[in-house]
Amino acid sequence: MTGMMKAATFIEKGRIEIVEKPIPDIGDNDALLRITTTTICGTDIHILKGEYPVEQGLTIGHEPVGVIEKLGKNVQGYKEGQRVIAGAICPSFQSYACQDGLPSQDGGCHSHGYKPMGGWRFGNTIDGAQAEFLVVPDAQANLAPVPYGLTDEQVLMCPDIMSTGFAGAESANIKIGDIVAVFAQGPIGLCATAGARLKGASLIIAIDGIDERLSYARQLGADITLDYRKVDIISEIMKITGGRGVDAVIEALGTQQTFESALRVLKPGGTLSSLGVYSTDLTIPLDAFSAGLGDHKIITSLCPGGKERMRRLMNVIESDRVNLQDMVTHRYKLDDIVDAYDLFSHQRDGVLKVAITM
Repeated sequence: MTGMMKAATFIEKGRIEIVEKPIPDIGDNDALLRITTTTICGTDIHILKGEYPVEQGLTIGHEPVGVIEKLGKNVQGYKEGQRVIAGAICPSFQSYACQDGLPSQDGGCHSHGYKPMGGWRFGNTIDGAQAEFLVVPDAQANLAPVPYGLTDEQVLMCPDIMSTGFAGAESANIKIGDIVAVFAQGPIGLCATAGARLKGASLIIAIDGIDERLSYARQLGADITLDYRKVDIISEIMKITGGRGVDAVIEALGTQQTFESALRVLKPGGTLSSLGVYSTDLTIPLDAFSAGLGDHKIITSLCPGGKERMRRLMNVIESDRVNLQDMVTHRYKLDDIVDAYDLFSHQRDGVLKVAITM
C-alpha cells in the first residue's frame, strides 16, 4: 500500500505535532490497521514532558481501535475489513519471558529473552496508534475482534487503562470480603476500583481530590469516597477499619505521597499493588514498612496484552459488568490532537479520556 498518512509525532520535549509520514509496509506476521478511534494516555504526557525517553520522530500512542486494512501472509483467522483492537502491550509470545508468564517484559530473541517493559512497543519502540494507520506486529497473537454491537468508545479503554486497572486489582490478591483502598481516581484508578469490585471486595474506599471523579468512582463500585483536600486520609481509613488497615491497597498515581500513604493504611501482611508511573526515586518510610518485618507485599504491574486478554475485557464490557464509555469526556479529530494534548496534560474542563477519531 502506498501513500501518505497523518501521525502525531514526538518532535522534542514539550512538542508533539501532526506530521505526514508514508503509510508503512507490513511483514509476513504483521497487520496494517486503519485506525478509527484512539486516545491519549498519561504515559503519553510523560513522553511529551520528556520524563520518559523515546526517539525523535516516533509516532505516539498505544490504544488502537480500527479496521484491518491489510494482512501479512502468515496471519490466519482474520480478514481485511474486520473491526479489531490490539492491546497497548503487544508481545511476541515467543520469548523466554513470554513463556515464563511475563509477556509484558518480552525481551524478544535476545539470549535471555527479558527486557523491562519490552512488550510495550506501540509509541515506545515502534510507531504508535495516534495515526491514520498502524502496523501491529505478531498480529496473530495480538489482534482481537470487536464483538458485533460494541462501539469504538465502548472498547476504547480495553487496550490499556482497563487492562492496567484490572491488573492492579488482580495483583493485589483481593479475596472475597476484603477491604480495599484505591488511591487516585484518574482513568486507571477508576478501572482499578471497578476491578476490585469484580474481584469480590466487600468495601472499596476511593481517594481523590476531584468531585466528579469521586462521583464516577461510586458508579464503578466504590462504597466510600474520601477527598484528600477535606480529611486526613490515613487517619480516616484507620478509623474506618478499626485500626486494622486495609487488606489491599492500589496506588494509581505514581508519586511519593500516594505511595507512602498507601503503605501507611495497609494491614500487616497486606498487598500494595502499584500502578503508578514514577518519575523520581521512591523512599520507603521505615515505620510504615515495619522495618521490613511486616509481611507486606509490594507488587508492580504493567498491563497485560495479547488477544486473549483483550477478548476477556471485551466480554466484561459486552455483558454489562462495567461501563467505561462515560470515561470519554472529550472528542477531537486527529488533526486537532495538539489541542487535545494541551487539554489532557493540563487536566482542564473535567477531562478523563479523550477520544481521537480520524
